[in-house]
This record gives sequence, C-alpha cells and structure tokens, in this order.
Amino acid sequence: MSFPRLKVGLYAFLVAAVFVLASYRLMRRADSAVPSKGQVLIGTMLQGLTQAHYQPEKIDDNFSKRVFDLYLKHLDYRKQFLLATDVDQLRRYQTEIDDQVKRGSSEFLDLSTKLITERTKEMQSLYREILAKPFDFTVEETFQTDFEKAPFPVNKVAQREMWRKLLKYETLSRMSEMIEAQEKAKEAKLSAATAAPSAANPEAPTAAEPVRTPAQMEAEARKRVLKYYDDQFTDLSETDANERLATYANTIANTYDPHTEYFAPKAKEDFDYEMTGRFEGIGATLREKDGLIYVDEIIPGSASSRQGDLKKGDAIIRVAQGMAEPVSIEGWRTAKAVTLIRGKKGSEVRLTVKKPDGSTKVIPIIRDVVVVDEKYAQSSIITDKGQKIGYLRLPGFYADFNDNGGRSSSDDVKKELAKLNAEGVKGVIFDLRFNGGGSLTDAVSMAGLFMESGPMVQVRDGQGRTQVLTDNDPRVQYNGPLVVLVNKYSASASEILAAAVQDYRRGVVMGSTSTYGKGTVQRIFDLDEALPAELNSVKPIGSLKLTTQKFYRVNGGSTQFKGVMSDIVIPDLYSYLDQGEKEMDYPLKWDEIQPARFRPWNNPPAIDKLRANSKARVANNPSFKVMEEMVKSMRKRKDETTVSLKLSTYRAEQQQAKAISDRYEAAQKTATGLAFSPLAADVRAVGGDTVKVNRASRYTKALKKDITIGEAVAVIQDEIK
Repeated sequence: MSFPRLKVGLYAFLVAAVFVLASYRLMRRADSAVPSKGQVLIGTMLQGLTQAHYQPEKIDDNFSKRVFDLYLKHLDYRKQFLLATDVDQLRRYQTEIDDQVKRGSSEFLDLSTKLITERTKEMQSLYREILAKPFDFTVEETFQTDFEKAPFPVNKVAQREMWRKLLKYETLSRMSEMIEAQEKAKEAKLSAATAAPSAANPEAPTAAEPVRTPAQMEAEARKRVLKYYDDQFTDLSETDANERLATYANTIANTYDPHTEYFAPKAKEDFDYEMTGRFEGIGATLREKDGLIYVDEIIPGSASSRQGDLKKGDAIIRVAQGMAEPVSIEGWRTAKAVTLIRGKKGSEVRLTVKKPDGSTKVIPIIRDVVVVDEKYAQSSIITDKGQKIGYLRLPGFYADFNDNGGRSSSDDVKKELAKLNAEGVKGVIFDLRFNGGGSLTDAVSMAGLFMESGPMVQVRDGQGRTQVLTDNDPRVQYNGPLVVLVNKYSASASEILAAAVQDYRRGVVMGSTSTYGKGTVQRIFDLDEALPAELNSVKPIGSLKLTTQKFYRVNGGSTQFKGVMSDIVIPDLYSYLDQGEKEMDYPLKWDEIQPARFRPWNNPPAIDKLRANSKARVANNPSFKVMEEMVKSMRKRKDETTVSLKLSTYRAEQQQAKAISDRYEAAQKTATGLAFSPLAADVRAVGGDTVKVNRASRYTKALKKDITIGEAVAVIQDEIK
C-alpha cells in the first residue's frame, strides 16, 4: 500500500536514523568495543520496532515466548532433525530471549545452531541408509503429512521410524506419478494406433516403447528422492552464520505481525526485483513458507495466467526443463528456486505442484513475457436477454509513484466506465477477484467514480492519530446497478474499495464469505543508510519492512483480520482453504474506531431480495452443485492429513479426487457460455489490426464459462427489473 513517495522517504530516513543511533549508543555504553554485526542488527531492529511499529510489543517474557515458538517452527518445521530432548534444552531459554537481546547476547541462537548442525550430520547418514533398500508398498501403514500435528521424536529410534515413513511417503508419491504417466502414455498410443492414417498422422506406432515394471519404478523413485535429499543437505551444509542470524532477525520481526519482515541485503535485492514489474518466465511471484515454495500471485497476462492450471496457493515441489528429469525444490530458498523456474521466452518448464487439498499435478508452461496491456483495467460487454451488461476487470491498483508519465488504475477505470456508459450498459460487474491491492490513492479516487464526494477510508497510526481520506470530486462517473466481485485473495486496496461500496450501500459485494483481511500499511526502512560512520565495519545489515498504519472503513470497523463480508455469498473452489490474514502467525486483530460522517447512496439495492433470488438459483445450478461436491471432497482431503503408505490405497484415493475434479470440469464445459464482445471504442481504436483485436478479447476467453460471473449477471438482471 503506497503513500506519496517523498513523505515516506523522509519519514523513513528520520525514524531509522533516530533508532539506529539510539541503539548504537546503548550498546556502546554497555561495552566500549565496537558491537558485533548481530548486536547492531538485533538492537537496531528492536529500537525500530519499538518506535515505529503500529502496535509495538513489550520486550518481556511474552515476547520471548513468541520468538521461541516461531523460531522453533522456522528452525525445524517438519520435525526432522531435533529430538524432544533437544527441544527441552532450548526451552530453558523460552523466557530469557528478551533478556538476551537487551544485553546483546545470543545463547538461544547459539545453542539452536549447535543442535541443528549436529542433528543434520546424523540425519544425512540416516536417510542414505534407509533409501539404500526397497520399500514394501503392500504393507498397511500410514504417515502424518501435517507436521504441526506430529510430535518431535522422543528418541533416536522414534526419529528413525519417522524418517523411514517420510522417505517411503515421498517415494510412494513419485512412484504413483510415474505409474500415472505410464498409463497416460499407453492410452495415447492405443488412441493413435486405432486412428486411421492421415496427413496429420501418416504413421501409426508399430511397436510399444519399453514399459517399466513396478520394481523398476520403485527403484527410480528412490533414486529421485535420494537426489533431492542430497541436494537439500548440500544446501544445509552451506548455511552460514549470517543466514542463521537473518532467519533469527526475521523471526523477531514476524512476531509483531505477519507483514513485518527483516530483509538481509540479498533478500532485499530479490524483493526489489519482484517489485520492478519485469515479469519474465512463467509470470508468477513466489514465497517461501515452512520449507515449501508457494505461488503467491499469478501475474495477469503472463504465461501462467494464460495456461490456467497454476493457482495462487499451489506449492511447487519439482521443476523440469521440458521433458528432462524433474528437480525437487522442497526445502529450497525462493532465490534458488526461481533460477530453475525462470527461463527464455518460448522454452518449456514443467512444474509438479501440490494443490492445497494434497493432490499433485504436473503443469507444463511455455515461458513468455507479460503482455503489458493485460496488467491494466479492461472491460467488455456481456449480452444477456437482450441487455448489455458491462464487465470490468482490475488485476491490481497500479500507479506511477515516480511521476514518470505512467498509468494510473483510477484514471484507467474512469476511461473504461466512460466507454461502458457510451455502450448504454444496464449494469456493471467490477471484478476484483485475486486483486491483492496496491495504490491507496487510486482506491480512494476509484471509489469516488461510483458515488458523490465523501470519505472513503480512514487511516490510523500507532499514536492513535486518524486521517480521513476523502474523494473530493462530486461527479459520479457511473450511477447504475453495480456488483463488485471478490474472493479470499482480494486484499488491501480491493478491500477498501469493496468496503466503501458496501458502507455507502452503493452496490452489491458478491463472492467468497469474506475477503483476505489485510488492513495494514507497511514501510521499508534502509538500516544501512542510517548507520553512523563508527559502524561501517558491520555493513551491510539490510532493511526492515514494518507495519506503521491500519485501515478503517467509514463505518468505523477495520478491514484488518475479518476482511469484508460479502452481501451475497457464492460457492467457489477456494472456500475449503483456510486462507486469509486470520490464518497467519500473530496477525493484528480487528477493532473499530469512530465512524466518519458520510451520506449513503440514495437508491440502494434491495440486498435481501437479491440474496434470496441468488441463493435459489445457485441451489438449482448443476455447475454449482458439482462445485460444492468438489469443495466438500477437497475439505475432507485437507482435514484428513494421515495418508496410506499402501500403493493400492494411495492410488485409489488419488483417482477418487481426480474423478470429482473431472466431473467439475465436465460440468463447466456444459455450462452455457456468456456472450462476451469487445467495446465498440476498443474495436475502433485498433482499426483492422486483427492481432490487436484478438489480444484485446483474449482475457475474456477463460471467463465465458465462469459461473460466478454468470450469477453476477443474473443479480444485475434482478436489479434492473
């Protein structure tokens, strides 16, 4: 979320300078020698967090317990290395971390490093020994895939058994994928063999390629698992003191709230790269969590967006270059993983992803660059029952923060609304699904396009000072029926806009039960620039991103934690996921302040009637029925985290999930397609350039069978009756 650049830069510099100098003086008083890099970093961070964070924590025993719990999770999330006795040793420091950081010592960090290093060496010998022998997949036994539910092993015997089951599970998973691939290849060959020769198929295969036996596939699967762990342990052996310190520092930052983070110098470079907009490769931003690389965002107009199978929340577990051997990236850092995923335009990458319901899927993507126009606001016409309904999609709240003549999302939406008005649309569907936010200024002015001037959002800082941000333009660009589509991934600025529409009773907010729930503002402080000359020897120490402000609706309620509740709830495939701010570690809680003074829209929609009509339609819609069946199945699979290690049982469970998924896809194909068409103004603008015409309409191709948009059209029709 952004504010005017010059004010932010000056504010950040002054605050950073104050708390770095204060920290340095405290340490110099305690010890005349120049403090270590760790002392400077931790002391500086704590000063910054105490003085600039929206809700600073007391550095006391409660703080110490939070750091202990979260660092233990970061240190050994899968509980693969530490024994219960090791954890007991570390627990001696559970209430002493606050005292250690105050005096500049690091006993907890030092002991945890010593223990994890020792156990890592032991486990390297153990996994190699276990993987040297074949697994028996006919035995009835199970494995707990949710590591949070599993305890730390009580002794080395229990640890060995845990590793045996883990390695067996990972081998089973790869073997199952190999069986699936072989079966598909066999089906393809049979289809090709029975097809009559043609110009497109001049030769039918005359001989089958060698088929691998189950024993051969089991051996190959173990070989792949061995290579993965060899690579992972090589990485672990290269972890140095600076990386351990960075993880510890980031853990301390994370205990304040999920969006407060420490960036080591290299991590800051990676963050800056993601913010540049140079989306080459597959067009997805990634994040690392609990030893896995997750898809954080699919960039509109990218190769991933057009291919369609890769989704936000998927975990990428293996990467292959075309048909080459896949490389497992579990346990990798994001910076290393992207070196495999990025590549030249036109090359193929095959991603093996783990879906949130536990199923795996291989997704082939041809790398490309983002088509720039598809990152911006776009609109089309949906013709339904002789009526024109406007469809407007906004992928993000973009703005030119450097005043270089770039585009603004609010200006673009204003232009799209003008074109839709010229078409004589009877209603507008404003799609903010998967919109993670962006420019606050644009969110405020954009809300003002749909209603008269007034307050749109309130912003409060840590000192309790509240600023009401107002749209001062009395003109209403569009005053007809309005449906705002949201889902669990609509966040930040999207929530501000949806909340304003809801509070003013200007339109209908429709979609998931609630939006994401991110109602906070972060600023980045460059710690190195503020360090005094006396501490040049410890540079670079990195940057700190911390939460400084919180958003509140005009009705006084925060968008933080709870998000925005939809007026009309529509089933969607993400409803089984525990996604959102409330599922994060240590999120700031919901609260409320004094409402702003505002005047609601004078012709509000009849929400109760529209909701009742929609509920009846959804209950009788075959596609929604299959979707709900699929959601129930995925929720069950997600909750049942104990999996069978018997091949036949495991394969049956995988095939059952696939069958439900296939039924949903079949139902989608039979759904009545929406009649999208380009705007007359857009057709005139590109003239007779068919390439540009096709590109302009490409984004609606995947939306024609979108049953949520179809229901939004029905809601608009109800309102204009």
